[in-house]
Amino acid sequence: MRFTAICAKAAIPCFLMAAVYMAAADSPSVTVKGYVLDSACAFTKDLSKPISKQCATSCANAGSQLVILAEDGTIYWPIAGTTPSSGQNPKLLPFAADKVIVTGKVYQRGGSKAIVIDKIEAQSLQK
Repeated sequence: MRFTAICAKAAIPCFLMAAVYMAAADSPSVTVKGYVLDSACAFTKDLSKPISKQCATSCANAGSQLVILAEDGTIYWPIAGTTPSSGQNPKLLPFAADKVIVTGKVYQRGGSKAIVIDKIEAQSLQK
């Protein structure tokens, strides 16, 4: 009886991990077009695009998280798809203040959207 209880308790975390992975597999992969900018400026200055590459880079190097401000005004928080998680600024820093095309899995909770970036590339501004 005790062995069964121990096995049941050990199985619970496995079931929870499986549920998390299945939920991630159900998350849609989307393409988002927008600007990479400092999260603080996106909110406090209500910017529709970055002021300059130097400004976005300086804020990111000071620790502010870079986000993707989509053309429709939605802010996507880049997150890692791994555990333990890691910051995504190193992946976004080369694109600071640029208009980009990002493809990845989107997650939504409350009023926030996050994206696990599979692919990111600069978008030509001539379009």
